[in-house]
Amino acid sequence: MRPDFQTLDEITRRLAAAVPREMRTARAELEQQFRAVLESAFDRMDLVTREEFEIQKKVLARTREKLEALEKQLEGDD
Repeated sequence: MRPDFQTLDEITRRLAAAVPREMRTARAELEQQFRAVLESAFDRMDLVTREEFEIQKKVLARTREKLEALEKQLEGDD
């Protein structure tokens, strides 16, 4: 999963802005190429969105709480 489009657009704009003035006439084309390269790179990575990460973090916390409760129950049965 790639980063959101707003972030990708910002990275693309910053890269294009870093291009020397002599090459600025090709800026739109360069932005398209930068974006294509970034999208390709992000597609190959195993990324998750912040929202997905937060959801999984909550699931893990609940699972940990349940595990601790079960461990306490087992200790009480001994």
